Amino acid sequence: MYAGVPGNLVAFACKLSFHRGHDGFVSFLAKSKLIDHYQQTLQATHVGGHLMVINTTGALKLIDTYFRS
Repeated sequence: MYAGVPGNLVAFACKLSFHRGHDGFVSFLAKSKLIDHYQQTLQATHVGGHLMVINTTGALKLIDTYFRS
């Protein structure tokens, strides 16, 4: 029922990042058990500790996946 909702929300955040002039970059804190999952599903990069970053390339992939026109 909720499949795809988290990815859609992150894709929306990436879209806002582009509109605000931040090149799609988004960062967030992840629970340690979900770091690998976010790397695989959101193309996020583990920066250290619990910090994850989605760069421009990953943001564009997410936006394309969830906001196809």
